[in-house]
Amino acid sequence: QVQPVESGGGLVQPGGSLTLSCEVSSGSSFKRTVMSWWRQAPGKERELVATITSKAWINTYYLESVQGRFTISRDDDKNTIYLQMNRLEPEDTGVYFCNARDVLFPWGQGTQVTVSS
Repeated sequence: QVQPVESGGGLVQPGGSLTLSCEVSSGSSFKRTVMSWWRQAPGKERELVATITSKAWINTYYLESVQGRFTISRDDDKNTIYLQMNRLEPEDTGVYFCNARDVLFPWGQGTQVTVSS
């Protein structure tokens, strides 16, 4: 069964940077799939962070609080999406997940991002 595999999380100080990766073994259909990153902070619901449309017409969308700090991208040859996170804040702490925008796949285990001094 296809399941995203997220990686790249860690502990970083406020103002630092991390790059997350997510590989989805969904074959050739990946390049036509709108993909997103979500995050879930302790005690809170999962929220949509960023979305990238398919390569035919690339557009990106961001949660207002990460606009200008985070960049989502994709490499369809590797069935992988990325999230470059700069100027990280303590409020960015949480488990980060990727999935199709329409949640087509089972949720993976996510990758933990902790922003703390």
